[in-house]
Amino acid sequence: MAKGVRVIITLECTECRTNSNKRSPGVSRYTTTKNRRNTTNRLELKKFCTHCNTHTVHKEIK
Repeated sequence: MAKGVRVIITLECTECRTNSNKRSPGVSRYTTTKNRRNTTNRLELKKFCTHCNTHTVHKEIK
């Protein structure tokens, strides 16, 4: 059985790991899909982090 082209990935906030001065404890995570053939490298999107209460860069994690 062949794998699909689109895969589900998890995006995690980069500021939550290093910033201890945030609104609430925890790490902001989003799930989305990406096309494996068109986007081979790791995805980076600017999303709203509920723990930092700002828009920050979210990077793809495994």
